[in-house]
Amino acid sequence: MDDTSNRTFVCSVLFLDIVEYSKKSVSEQMKLKQRFNALLIRALQQVAASDRIVLDTGDGAAVCFLGSPEVAMFVAMDLRDSISGESPNETPPLLVRMGTNLGPIRLIKDINGQINIIGDGVNVAQRVMSFADENTILVSRSFYEVVSRLSDDYAQILSYEGSRTDKHVREHEVYAVGPSIPHKYADQASSSRAPTVQQRTNDSVITGNADIPAAAASTGVPGIRRPLLAGVSLLALAIIGGGVMLRLGRSDSAPASPPAPAAEAPQLQPTPPSEVQPEAKLPPVKPAAPAKATLALVIIPWGEVYVDGKKRGVSPPLKSIALAPGSHTIEIRNSGFPVHREKIEAKPGAQLKIRHKF
Repeated sequence: MDDTSNRTFVCSVLFLDIVEYSKKSVSEQMKLKQRFNALLIRALQQVAASDRIVLDTGDGAAVCFLGSPEVAMFVAMDLRDSISGESPNETPPLLVRMGTNLGPIRLIKDINGQINIIGDGVNVAQRVMSFADENTILVSRSFYEVVSRLSDDYAQILSYEGSRTDKHVREHEVYAVGPSIPHKYADQASSSRAPTVQQRTNDSVITGNADIPAAAASTGVPGIRRPLLAGVSLLALAIIGGGVMLRLGRSDSAPASPPAPAAEAPQLQPTPPSEVQPEAKLPPVKPAAPAKATLALVIIPWGEVYVDGKKRGVSPPLKSIALAPGSHTIEIRNSGFPVHREKIEAKPGAQLKIRHKF
């Protein structure tokens, strides 16, 4: 704890809240919290203890994921599916709101010497959670920007829900998490998708060759066609031979015809000079457009990249952008930190680099 208390982590934060927990009786609160804890522990079984920090918030929990950012989304989906799969006879019903954010956090010790989490990462996760309905998962814009670029599968299950304003008059763009996809974690998804593609390739090969006999597949030309080819060859020889005999018979009986007089070559009239067509003028060749400059980006841990006020993406995963020659203003933004701004002069074909650490 002493080694990490002064460090700032950029990680995914999942904030969970039991709906109307404070309005329940003490006995009902105990039942809800026990069921909630059991389901949360089950959802976290696939995450290593060194990759997560769990904080009990009384009416819920906050979980920080120090590894892959998408793991927070899949744990939330596992928990949502487990809650939906509970027996309808369970009383009181367990209803949970969930919010996920990607941002900076810091670990501190509270007045009792227990670990606590502070920072914009957990604050925004709590705000996003407050906008969610029961058994619904919402994610922040920063989380969406990173996760949607990791896989097309992730982008397909996230839908834009619009902008929300919290009690501090701060706007948050939120995205809803749709139905679960077959693969829970990114490493499992990437490793299991490859065999599926190979399996489909093998199936298509087998299906394509299923209607071809083995003998035909090995020789290239089906044996059943060979007599047909021989017959066609004999018929062609017979037609050619008959044509030759007919030609010989006609040449013996017909008298020789006198040779035809040679046709006089036509005299070409010279073209008057006035009728000579002028050569067509070729269109002028347009000069080639100047080569663009390349700006390499090294942003730690991440940042939104703006060029002349227009957003160009999030780095990482964005590594470089092409710039037209001229002056440009580059801004690197990360929630919770001051904006980093640089003015650069891009020359044609130049190789530029911006390195910044928040």
